[in-house]
Amino acid sequence: MARAVFYGAISLDGYLADKEDRLEWLYHQEGGELVPYEKFYQTIDYTIMGRRTYEVGKRDAGSEVFYPEKKNYVFSHSAIKVDDNIQVVNEDPVEFIKKLPSDKTVWVVGGGALLKPVIEAGLIEEWWIQIVPILLGEGVPLFLPQTNQQKFQLLETEQFGQFAQLHLKK
Repeated sequence: MARAVFYGAISLDGYLADKEDRLEWLYHQEGGELVPYEKFYQTIDYTIMGRRTYEVGKRDAGSEVFYPEKKNYVFSHSAIKVDDNIQVVNEDPVEFIKKLPSDKTVWVVGGGALLKPVIEAGLIEEWWIQIVPILLGEGVPLFLPQTNQQKFQLLETEQFGQFAQLHLKK
């Protein structure tokens, strides 16, 4: 099984995106360019994301190709048009991750619906969560209700402008 990790930003009240799947609140925060995304990106081999996360990302990125150096998978129960470097998967994300080679790292990009079963199965070994000091009130939550508790070790906190990054390990 590949090592599963999460890296992403949320609002102070825990949302990945606002209620209209928009990320402008995130893009306009001072210090975003200081967050060590490139360092993290070099450590991963695969990305997996849900259909909605992919579609929102494509809307915002336009013609930019997602993660061109990586093997990328979008989970969807229906047909979806994706870039040439992305494969559509219609299976349980937990079983999918378990089949990936153990010497590889998979970034579970999101969103919450894809993350829920992966979190419940205890597969996310390491987290990098950037918290932005804004209350959205409602939106797309990072964490959906879970059936069990999990405890993590806080390895490090860092500040990058208006971003506070938590680095956690299982």
